[in-house]
Amino acid sequence: MGPVSAGVLQLIALVGALALVYIPLGDHMARVYSSPKHLRVEKWIYKGIGADPDTEMTWPAYLRGILAFSAVGVLFLYLLQRLQGVLPGSLGFSSVNPAQSFNTAVSFVTNTNWQSYYGEQTMGHVVQTAGLAVQNFVSAAVGMAVAVALVRGFARSRTGELGNFWSDLVRGTLRILVPLAAIAAVVLVACGVIQNFSGIHEVGRFMGGSQQWNGGAVASQEAIKELGTNGGGYFNANSAHPFENPTPFTNLFEVFLILVIPFALTRTFGVLVGSVRQGYAILATMFTIWLGFTALMMWTEFAHHGPALQAAGGAMEGKEVRFGVGGSSIFAVATTLTSTGAVDSFHSSFTGLGGGITMLSMMLGEIAPGGTGSGLYGILIMAVIAVFIAGLMVGRTPEYLGKKIGGREMKLAACYILITPALVLVFTAASMALSTPPHSMLNSGAHGFSEVLYAFTSAANNNGSAFAGLNANTDWYNTTTGLAMLLGRFLPMVFVLALAGSLAGQKPVPVTAGTLRTEKPLFTGLLVGAILIITGLTYFPALALGPLAEGLA
Repeated sequence: MGPVSAGVLQLIALVGALALVYIPLGDHMARVYSSPKHLRVEKWIYKGIGADPDTEMTWPAYLRGILAFSAVGVLFLYLLQRLQGVLPGSLGFSSVNPAQSFNTAVSFVTNTNWQSYYGEQTMGHVVQTAGLAVQNFVSAAVGMAVAVALVRGFARSRTGELGNFWSDLVRGTLRILVPLAAIAAVVLVACGVIQNFSGIHEVGRFMGGSQQWNGGAVASQEAIKELGTNGGGYFNANSAHPFENPTPFTNLFEVFLILVIPFALTRTFGVLVGSVRQGYAILATMFTIWLGFTALMMWTEFAHHGPALQAAGGAMEGKEVRFGVGGSSIFAVATTLTSTGAVDSFHSSFTGLGGGITMLSMMLGEIAPGGTGSGLYGILIMAVIAVFIAGLMVGRTPEYLGKKIGGREMKLAACYILITPALVLVFTAASMALSTPPHSMLNSGAHGFSEVLYAFTSAANNNGSAFAGLNANTDWYNTTTGLAMLLGRFLPMVFVLALAGSLAGQKPVPVTAGTLRTEKPLFTGLLVGAILIITGLTYFPALALGPLAEGLA
């Protein structure tokens, strides 16, 4: 079997696995967020934090809960890193410096998991498990809570109430993420991923000499890292490291974990708004973009000239032999079209056009299928914009799911889609203009520009993957990427929740002969076109200076 056929078969197997769990998982999540009952352990948590889970919140109250919870998370994780030197299980590592502590704390709380450090040389067991792993769960749960709040905005009428943040947070964590992560961790351990609390030990190298390695609770971290679309690896090599991702099966299984919740949330959306066909329309949009980008990536990485590349079956530079071009291409698109950021290959070593695809995947807003929760609310914002465009075409007031899309709704949607590009382009321009710090870029020209553009695209979109080749562990990049992560996570949430509150306060609009049928293939095509055109117009000049210039050279 050739490498191309193997890659296609992996893709078919992945689609089949996602299809099998789509309905049961989507329905389960809908029941979790709509059930009036609280589990006993949940009641204990509510009592401990002093929250009433049955109190409905308006969008400002819901937002205050998110910001307060996240602020406490940043402070706790920052202090945990600063105190690492005196904590047990530190493996002898010293405390993390202030700039990097700030960057890492922000990174994990915002579900970005951007890492400017070597995990196996910087973080001890306590920081990894009590700090980073915990944030992998709760940051994903925050994203799911915001998505559900927006769905309630579409489903409810004549009320400004969007549910209870604390209830949504706890339920998403305990009823969805913890059980699925536990199952995934067992599978990973069975397939060879390590899970221990061993100290540093010396091992021999294949070419002679020795090196030091430490163990860790890797399988449990890896499970929620992928499932929650987090991406923070225990080791610097991330999912290219054999301790994290040892076989082609685990590689495909981790891609499955990355995609399963974001895709299944479209079913949850359909159930909660009372029309599963609306969920299928959103699913079709996500799937079309994901499949198209995956096919394009595989084509760019397999189709090469020259005897060396043809003998290797494609562009193997920077890719693990055990995964090959096909497995690495599938992983690269999945991790950048979601807000995951885990990598099983060196994205900087992809072809010029292949590297551009990873950047464009993030620039879409990571909505196909996007992050855990953030993908759903991101694509629903784009659906609102697509409906508005359709309304302009026919001269009719646009409606979506029985709600009118007026001036207020469009202003909020426009602010949502503008904030991330503004962060990416402004910070990239500042870094290039100031050349700050000098010598951070290991490459010059178009490729060097792509390194910087990729870094801020990854940070502002809360992805966390790195193009590599850029030394981001400097005060400048630790601070600026930290700010990009904070603003890129929470400012869009402000507009999403404000839009949800505006929609929830409306009375439903009856369906008429002139209503755009948003569950039909026509709307799916319109939505795909709107996403690609808006993204293309926004980022094309920057892409032309980097990956396009390199790929066409």
